[in-house]
Amino acid sequence: MHVPDGFINAPVSAVAGVVAAGAVAVGLRGARRELDERTAPLAGLVAAFIFAVQMLNFPVAAGTSGHLLGGALAAILVGPYTGLLCIAVVLLMQGILFADGGLTALGVNITVMGLVTTLVAYALFRGLTRVLPRTRRSTTAAAFVAALVSVPAAAVAFTLIYAIGGTTDVPIGKVLTAMVGVHVLIGLGEAVITALTVGAVIAVRPDLVHGARGLAAPLKLRVDGELVDAPAAPASSPAPAAARSTRRVWAAGLAAALVLAGFVSFYASANPDGLEKVAADKGIDEKVQEHDAAGSPLADYGVKDIGNARVSGGLAGVIGVGVTVAVGSGVFWAVRRRRAPETPEPHTTESV
Repeated sequence: MHVPDGFINAPVSAVAGVVAAGAVAVGLRGARRELDERTAPLAGLVAAFIFAVQMLNFPVAAGTSGHLLGGALAAILVGPYTGLLCIAVVLLMQGILFADGGLTALGVNITVMGLVTTLVAYALFRGLTRVLPRTRRSTTAAAFVAALVSVPAAAVAFTLIYAIGGTTDVPIGKVLTAMVGVHVLIGLGEAVITALTVGAVIAVRPDLVHGARGLAAPLKLRVDGELVDAPAAPASSPAPAAARSTRRVWAAGLAAALVLAGFVSFYASANPDGLEKVAADKGIDEKVQEHDAAGSPLADYGVKDIGNARVSGGLAGVIGVGVTVAVGSGVFWAVRRRRAPETPEPHTTESV
């Protein structure tokens, strides 16, 4: 659903840019509360993983494909504020390096694909987890529903922006029907990917999933034939090594992203995605403009001057994952370092 330059006029694009900049500023402040020493490096990994999975277009209808938007996945894994920043980093890298999504439309894309998806998905996810049992299955199911709804919500948001600032005269009712219809199907793919990923991480390290905090049930002991809660470990007790270290999770996630972007992406559907298909069918793309980064050596997810399509696309994907994880990790470490120190407990001095 990457909006190119020329779909939305300059004034509305500028307003969307202001909205996106404000959302990112709020995200930076909120991420300071969400990130800690363990989750800061994982946030960069989440951005790189979303970049990789977005290269995997899957068929949804005749001549149409879809790809992950990622807002729901990011919000559930690392929190809504950090999740918004993850999507912003991905969109920025895609626009600058790969000529994917217009640069003047960057604010529109962050608003639609980042702000709307994370807000809708996380609000729905939180609402569901409050009424469902606190189990891994119900958490994964809530992630599925949240991701499913977030995609057509983004389609509605794009349609509203197009209704205000579209550069072509197309009946909005037809655009809305077409956009929502195809993106409901894309949402099913998004929901499956999100649920599988969230479920896999919860199964291994539920402590690293922002949306699954408090999911683990207390340890039970059998005393006189009855199950009772085990006493809490002393605060001074060192945390288990598995709980302290994220190296294995980080390495496994990075390896998965590299394989997806560097190899599996070659087998992705070549059909236009939902927005491209609707734009071509309805005439929205009549005034589309050439991308400002069309001359990038990585434009269109290929490496310039490499003739072999498999090698070119795979290498571009690997470079994209590497750059995204580096930029994302740097951003989130910087945000973490700026986290306000906790206010110390006041203490009194006793008189002798």
